[in-house]
Amino acid sequence: MSSFSYYTIEKPALGFYKEKGSKFHAFAFPVESEVEIKTNLDQLRKEYFDARHHCYAWMLGPDKMKFRAVDDGEPNHSAGDPILGQIRSRDITNVLVVVVRYFGGIKLGVGGLITAYKSSAKDALDHAVIIEKEIEETFSLSFNYTATPEVMRLIKEYHLKILDQRFSSECEMDLSVMLKHKQMFKERITLLNALGITLQLK
Repeated sequence: MSSFSYYTIEKPALGFYKEKGSKFHAFAFPVESEVEIKTNLDQLRKEYFDARHHCYAWMLGPDKMKFRAVDDGEPNHSAGDPILGQIRSRDITNVLVVVVRYFGGIKLGVGGLITAYKSSAKDALDHAVIIEKEIEETFSLSFNYTATPEVMRLIKEYHLKILDQRFSSECEMDLSVMLKHKQMFKERITLLNALGITLQLK
């Protein structure tokens, strides 16, 4: 992995672990935001409403600086942290792992719980396909209609993604650029402006 990319999972994956009658169903999701995380959690809580615990951990961002681990009623650090540890051990981000526990009537103790949550999270991530994704940045570009051909060439050359576009007296596009192309792209914008083709970055 380079400083221009990160690892995540391609699509949702499932895992399972059983110990002394307790069943631990694990779910791994690729996510892009805390809104997506909440949506997935709400769906699981609705579907598995009769489960004793919904413990989870998530990590967001290429820099892996946003994360959370939740024990959901289990003893402190016995559930969320082992799940988060499995996410970290794979060096992945933009991922949510939830473990839904059905209590089997026999207490497992803190050590047993740590093993169970770690093992079930591991099983889900073992079944996930890990992929490398490019880091992208978004920006707005304003330009006159006459500059449209040049803008379209830029989009093709730097593999820009058009997120939104608005046309009035001026044209405006919301675009995303791969981080590895960002500096060259900005230099091209500066050159075009010097040549009289006015493009404004925001």
